[in-house]
Amino acid sequence: MIGIIDYGMGNLRSVEKAFQFLGFNAQVSENISFIEKADKIVLPGVGAFEDAITTIKNKGFDKIIKEQVNKGKPFLGICLGMHMLFDISYENGKFKGLGLIPGIVKKLNNNVKIPHIGWNNLKLYKKDPLFKDLSENPYVYFVHSYHIETDPSVVSATTFYGQEIQVAVQKDNIYATQFHPEKSGDIGLQILKNFSLL
Repeated sequence: MIGIIDYGMGNLRSVEKAFQFLGFNAQVSENISFIEKADKIVLPGVGAFEDAITTIKNKGFDKIIKEQVNKGKPFLGICLGMHMLFDISYENGKFKGLGLIPGIVKKLNNNVKIPHIGWNNLKLYKKDPLFKDLSENPYVYFVHSYHIETDPSVVSATTFYGQEIQVAVQKDNIYATQFHPEKSGDIGLQILKNFSLL
């Protein structure tokens, strides 16, 4: 079972439907014990960092996420769900994230249209299991105004949007993407399938 954390924000159902379309048992839930029992965990998200991380902490999901990650359970963060994995976000202030991966979240460069909405190709940097059986420079779908900055050793993909930006990371059993696999057609479905088979 794939547990998709419901914290009241984001494109939860589209992520759930994408996994179910692929034939995997996935369910959106705000029940902590359900998330604890899931074989894999997904933290999706669209919205403001402050609201999201506050809700995650108030509902006790922060402790469960850290506990399950430390147990080695495969974990996938998508978009805002990716941002929350890092130390600090500078989205409309300065806010602490979950600190599971060292790094920060900052606004995209002013020399590009914000938010970044649309399709961009990935430059793959490491043999991340999420990218198994993908073409060399796959196109995926983005909707975001902020991006991460982290140690290159955990970066599995970048894209170019005014500058090269880090858009996918992998650290042990933690996987995360800035782009939305659930909205990225066949490429995105392959990524979700790869995660499901970990």
